[in-house]
Amino acid sequence: MIRVAFTGPESSGKTTISKLVANQFKATWIEEYAREYLIQNNGKYNLEDLDKIAVGQTNKWKDQHCDLLICDTEMTVLKIWSEVKYQHVSNAILKCYDEQQFDYYFLCRPDIPWEEDDLRENPHDRNELFERYRNELEMRNRNFSILEGSVKSRVDFCSQKINQLINASI
Repeated sequence: MIRVAFTGPESSGKTTISKLVANQFKATWIEEYAREYLIQNNGKYNLEDLDKIAVGQTNKWKDQHCDLLICDTEMTVLKIWSEVKYQHVSNAILKCYDEQQFDYYFLCRPDIPWEEDDLRENPHDRNELFERYRNELEMRNRNFSILEGSVKSRVDFCSQKINQLINASI
């Protein structure tokens, strides 16, 4: 199984691109659990809720048996969210972060317009957050590429990279 994750700041195209790519490859797509959790809680949360979100997200990945798994988000998002919002990352999030296994990451650059959403919080510091994501992925020696530009160019790039991953696994 090939496992691919999309990561990056809010409103940088993770959901849109991951869903399009999953549809193109007829892959299993796992959506972001945080959105589901926050909707159930009217957008209200605290530090402890981030642990519940981390566990909920990893539970969505567990026991997936498919050729290609495309995930709308991963634990770098929760780690950075917790650092920025609370200046603290719990052991639960760090454990999920250390245990996640993806073959490849797509880091979405926030070079697209911000889309207002009641659940989003950081419209003005997306570029700074992007750099945190890049630094984190580099520090962890993750295999990743930066996605930028139009939706079409992003999807085309992802398709090429995923085809390379598929061909390398054969």
